[in-house]
Amino acid sequence: MLNGKRSHSPVPYRNGNGVKMNGAGDVNSLNQQFNPLLQARRRLPIFPAKRKFLEEATKHDTVILLAQTGTGKTTQIPQFIHEARLDREGVIAVTQPRRVAAVSLAKRVADETQTELGTIVGYRVRFEEMCGYTTKILFQTDGMLLREAMLDPLLKKYSWVILDEAHERTVNTDILFGVVKSAQKYRKGQNDLPPLRVVVMSATVDADKFSNYWNCPVLYIEGRQFPVHIRHISSTTDDWQRAFLSTIFLIHENAPEKEDILAFMTGQEEIENTARQCRLIAKEFTNSPKLMVCTLYAAQTSDMQQSSLRPTQPGFRKLVLATNIAETSLTIPGIKHVIDSCRVKAKVHQARAGLDMLKVVRVSQAQALQRTGRAGRESEGNCYRMLTREEFDSLPEATVPEILRSNLSSVVLTMLNIGIKEVIKFEFMDAPNADSINTALRQLTLLEAVDLSQGGVQLTSLGKKMAAFPLDPRFTNLLLAAEQLGCTEEMLTIVALLTAENVFQLPSTKDKLEEANQVHKKFQAAEGDLLTLLNVWRAFRNSAGTPGWCRAQFLIPRHLNFALEVRKQLIGVCHTAGVAIQSSRDVEVLRKAIAKGLFMNVAQLTLEGHYVALDSGQHVHIHPSSVMFKRKPEIVTYTEMVATSKTYIRGLTIVSEEWLNEAKPDYFRTHRITR
Repeated sequence: MLNGKRSHSPVPYRNGNGVKMNGAGDVNSLNQQFNPLLQARRRLPIFPAKRKFLEEATKHDTVILLAQTGTGKTTQIPQFIHEARLDREGVIAVTQPRRVAAVSLAKRVADETQTELGTIVGYRVRFEEMCGYTTKILFQTDGMLLREAMLDPLLKKYSWVILDEAHERTVNTDILFGVVKSAQKYRKGQNDLPPLRVVVMSATVDADKFSNYWNCPVLYIEGRQFPVHIRHISSTTDDWQRAFLSTIFLIHENAPEKEDILAFMTGQEEIENTARQCRLIAKEFTNSPKLMVCTLYAAQTSDMQQSSLRPTQPGFRKLVLATNIAETSLTIPGIKHVIDSCRVKAKVHQARAGLDMLKVVRVSQAQALQRTGRAGRESEGNCYRMLTREEFDSLPEATVPEILRSNLSSVVLTMLNIGIKEVIKFEFMDAPNADSINTALRQLTLLEAVDLSQGGVQLTSLGKKMAAFPLDPRFTNLLLAAEQLGCTEEMLTIVALLTAENVFQLPSTKDKLEEANQVHKKFQAAEGDLLTLLNVWRAFRNSAGTPGWCRAQFLIPRHLNFALEVRKQLIGVCHTAGVAIQSSRDVEVLRKAIAKGLFMNVAQLTLEGHYVALDSGQHVHIHPSSVMFKRKPEIVTYTEMVATSKTYIRGLTIVSEEWLNEAKPDYFRTHRITR
């Protein structure tokens, strides 16, 4: 049984003091009145608030804007500022946590402004950009703006910074909060620099906490474009998957034909299992529309993802089973019903063990509200939550900030390069614990990126070179080790593929999966996973990498092409940083470079048959996806340690004790390889 609750219908706009916000801005030209995109803009809930928003945003250095999903804040606020000519003294930066969102939003705003993408409106994400000297509205990932702050801590290029999706609290966003706040404070007293104005935007955040941190007013825009009815399960259950399936088919049996379903689950494996069940059960519903089951998660081909986004054909109902990739990055047409498991697979880093743990946890209320909003994008909709109302009310209001559950070595390196020397005293909204910061400093010291011998934290010349690369410092160390041994060309390929998502396609049906495993065997290198990736790359490049060839090899062309772009960008960074690019076909030389670069990620086989990570003493096992899974090499390096049902290591390469002692003798005196 499901209990019903209706969300609020759209209400008048009001600011933090209860003042109504209304009165749309003037239309720029008569021609725009006949632009269908402009008409769509004017129907957005945020549009009538234009004048009042501009009044508040120019009255204060910083404002926080809270508006539900679907109000149009992300696309319209930058345009409001630009149309009012408030960007005369600099560019408007709009940050996004995800690259997909930054690119798609830039395209949308370029269409709405009737300009060519890359002129007035542009975007910049890692390893890709489309912008120029005429760009006034620049969508970018928060990481890109943070990297720009390394070269220009005062962000002199910008007159406005819009920090969007602030509720997601990514590491980069949290660091940006402090960096932008510092730049804003400094520029306020400088006659030669215009003031820096900031807009912090979200669908839902802790308003008081954000207001106290920024010392600014909060503007509210309540309601969304279309209302959503919310229902919760009536009693607590441990078997939420059963309730989840029951809800899918309750809707399928009773809802009209053109009403599609989006269902949020925790991960690829769970999604594929549920998809198989749904296809079987759907055959029993002969009087309902045909059910077209689509899956949506990161490790998919572009074609597979696009099937979720295509309009549903007459006589069918679309069911999209998705991870949290569908929370904010994508708008799926036709969705009328959202079924929310209220669970997510989250990564939590344990600093002392050097371990990333993957756990299924309940979402925050903020995440749940984001998911609810997917049902109200095109029409009035419904959301069904797999928690009771009491359970939902007990959820944390906000997601635990990423900075409190991440490896901070990249973050600390970036902060030091910006000039923030006392990391522990930095003005975090939620400061990470001392253990996490000290572990990061230890890693950077071992990589010779920082020097602690003078009593403070000093960035070394090697550290400055490392900071130029948009990579985990250990991956940058791989490139620098490869430079010393003359195999940079090959290591660039490996690092680019490690940066991309899994290139191997793993079909959901048993027969196809067996076929894919057989095809993948021809790429396998006896020396390990990283050399296997290099074999894939060479075959991909030799075959011209056509989509047809990739399909035949059960490889994901989108991920390979992304790695190609990453590689091009890394070559550019190498040239800028003065890193020589040389090639070697000697596999042993490449393995020596891997041993030198990943010396902190070494595991040794024990007499009991499991492995021990030498840096932390953690007991680990080879991941089933590794080419080493059925073998027992004595000493390996790894790129990642994760915990699910067991603690696994992935991205393995066989190395020798001699190479490790030669590369880092001091380290291996204290982290002994036993016999």
